[in-house]
Amino acid sequence: MTAVKGRCAMASAARERLVVVGGDAAGMSAASQARRLRDPAELEIVAFERGHFTSYSACGIPYWVGGQVAGPQDLIARTPEEHRTRGIDLRMRTEVVELDLAGSRVRSRDLDSGSESWTDYDKLVLATGARPVRPRLPGIGAHGVHGIQTLDDGSRLMTTLERAGGPGRAQGRRAVVVGAGYIGVEMAEALVRRDYEVTVLHRGEQPMSTLDPDMGGLVHSAMNHMGIRTVAGAEVTKILTDDEGRARAVATAAGEEYPADVVVLGIGVEPRTALARAAGLPLGPSGGLLTDLSMRVRGQENIWSGGDCVEVLDLVAGRTRHIPLGTHANKHGQVIGAGVGGGYATFPGVVGTAVSKVCDLEIARTGLREKDALDAGLRFVTATITSTNTAGYYPGAQEMTVKMLAERRTGRLLGVQIVGGAGAAKRVDVAAVALTAGMTVDQVVSLDLGYAPPFSPVWDPVLVAARRAVTAVRAAGA
Repeated sequence: MTAVKGRCAMASAARERLVVVGGDAAGMSAASQARRLRDPAELEIVAFERGHFTSYSACGIPYWVGGQVAGPQDLIARTPEEHRTRGIDLRMRTEVVELDLAGSRVRSRDLDSGSESWTDYDKLVLATGARPVRPRLPGIGAHGVHGIQTLDDGSRLMTTLERAGGPGRAQGRRAVVVGAGYIGVEMAEALVRRDYEVTVLHRGEQPMSTLDPDMGGLVHSAMNHMGIRTVAGAEVTKILTDDEGRARAVATAAGEEYPADVVVLGIGVEPRTALARAAGLPLGPSGGLLTDLSMRVRGQENIWSGGDCVEVLDLVAGRTRHIPLGTHANKHGQVIGAGVGGGYATFPGVVGTAVSKVCDLEIARTGLREKDALDAGLRFVTATITSTNTAGYYPGAQEMTVKMLAERRTGRLLGVQIVGGAGAAKRVDVAAVALTAGMTVDQVVSLDLGYAPPFSPVWDPVLVAARRAVTAVRAAGA
């Protein structure tokens, strides 16, 4: 006889139940991988998703809003029906509202009917994602104020955009984006593509705080060139509303008011971990769940977590950070699914690689910024160069600026930022590999990178920056 969570059965008939909370990248990747390894006779899989969509690319939402992507259906990798045909009991529009760890069960609520029920589990995956940061300001909950994280968020924004520019709206084409991170910058461009007059309010010295300010200045110039008004050092204090309760303007501490028919929050996201916190599960400094390398929640034998609700190890800084990216989430899901399915896999950590664009300007970063290196107590030097994406004589050559950070004594590569024309963003992958391998800037200089005039100068810009960094390291001494 084999006992499975208090239910006695013959060993030949015993079946475990996996409960997955969250139906996007990490959750459904975990469920799908577990199903590949264990058939329905061995493992029952029940998944809960609070929204209307599963397995989609949230990163594609700005391109849907901007018109480059026809609609949300183009961003969906796998529908609920497709998951169900694979033997996954996927329950849409159903939110898990309580975790009972002692009883190995979850309480869920049907968001349409309001009915609630408990579901037992043998293994649990928490993939609750992240939510847009919403500061506690007057009017922040008004109609026309949108955070962008899910396809449901995108659908609501599209409804507002259609209403704002519709009949009877005298202005209708003014947008204010609060925040100038990746989402803020990408949404600003998307709204410009929809013929909106766009103002971006941000508290930093330059947009794109994921870059150092000198590199962010290049992004600022590109945004201005597109007709996007950017206001630095702007502290938003209130969303002003009209008689119908809709956003009409954004007010700042400086006493300025910026008219708005739609307000988009691009301040960033935070881990959605209220359930985990209430259950007493371990959280890191940013509020994300803490896991081991196999993505098991620390201190829990049968609970895993992945995606935007966890903190991951920064391989350069040596500490955990919240880095919400779909690339990580899908890898987390594969690792979790292997563990649930009886195999073994690990997720060793990240170096913080990310790319974006503003119009034709490509933006990339990996590793540490100057602020990050200072926070980690590292002594470092920097090197910044400007080169071209192709041989300088090749038609259409465009400028590219590369900034590199290296540890002062050892020359270990710490971080790279690249802003420039075509081909700039994906060059950061070379730096990401070098960071993961723990290479020095001397070693980066020796890399055998591809060369032909249509693709690169004889000395690739990354190598030129590395050469400059080597010089800086030697000049700094110990």
